[in-house]
Amino acid sequence: MTPESSRTNPASKANKPRIAVIGAGGTISTLSELGSLDLVNYMAFGSMLSVEEVLSAVPEAGHFADVVPVPFNTGSSTSWGYPEWHSLVQLINCLEQDHGPVDGIVILHGTGTLEETAYFLNLCLKSPKPVVFTGSQRPLSAISSDAPLNLVNALRVAGSPDARGMGVLVCLNDEIHAARDVVKGATSRLHAFRTPDFGLLGEVNGDGVNFYRRPVRRNYPESEFDIGSLDALPRVDIAYSYAGEDGQVVRALAAAGAQGLVVAGFPGGRLSPAQREACLQAIDAGVAIVVSTRAGSGRAHLAQDLTQGGMVAADNLSPQKARILLALALTVSREKTELERIFARY
Repeated sequence: MTPESSRTNPASKANKPRIAVIGAGGTISTLSELGSLDLVNYMAFGSMLSVEEVLSAVPEAGHFADVVPVPFNTGSSTSWGYPEWHSLVQLINCLEQDHGPVDGIVILHGTGTLEETAYFLNLCLKSPKPVVFTGSQRPLSAISSDAPLNLVNALRVAGSPDARGMGVLVCLNDEIHAARDVVKGATSRLHAFRTPDFGLLGEVNGDGVNFYRRPVRRNYPESEFDIGSLDALPRVDIAYSYAGEDGQVVRALAAAGAQGLVVAGFPGGRLSPAQREACLQAIDAGVAIVVSTRAGSGRAHLAQDLTQGGMVAADNLSPQKARILLALALTVSREKTELERIFARY
């Protein structure tokens, strides 16, 4: 039974969970200078609120949790990469030393790279606390903004005992998704975040938080990746398959210093003949090659000529998530059998 299921008035709960809310910018923290109808230009003509200001704008958040605001970053998630991910992991791993015990953590994040940051944390965190990402499709200033309810629902999920051991979670539009599986599948619709192959983990309804399945792939804090002393990850780039692809992109990325490449192959994990030849040449030069699919759903199941040539299947990971896992995997091993093990486990 979730903490909410026995009450109708959320403010009457005697022992609310203590939830840290980390402000990492994004649409959910933005006010447009152009008014409540601006759904396009708010990043260019707007202001980014601090996490304290966002919480002040959504007083309903205090109905469900004793909220601990934790400033981190203010800006667009399109500028994020390994330095921000590393700093966020370190912040969370040490959060209780600086802010005292918490029952869970909510991260306010831009939706552009939310799925990537969430998956990176899912692989690298050492803190066992529930971590829930949320964002919004419409700025806080917009008419009918989804920001307030997404924030409130993320707090409810982070405070639910059922969220423990589920890996990093993503909560938007009343839905709960696993960080490994979720993708942003629409540019501006409220139902943008989806899990194509397996569906959502649960829902946040007016009467409670309800989970219906659990992820089975390994996640934090049991993962084997340790980024504590890493200033940078091995460079991994993404090449795309398309009609007429001649292999030049793969060659250029290998020449630019990529230690690994993810190929977003044709559905099923196929490559053009020229791209296949370029990948085999890159493998001979020491570049690790993982093949995903551009289809948006389903596993990459590689033919023998690709696996025997040294390529590794990304399973059903999207190209952008396969890139993250490959970069981390290369800090553990460069052996093909080890890379295959990691992609089968995570």
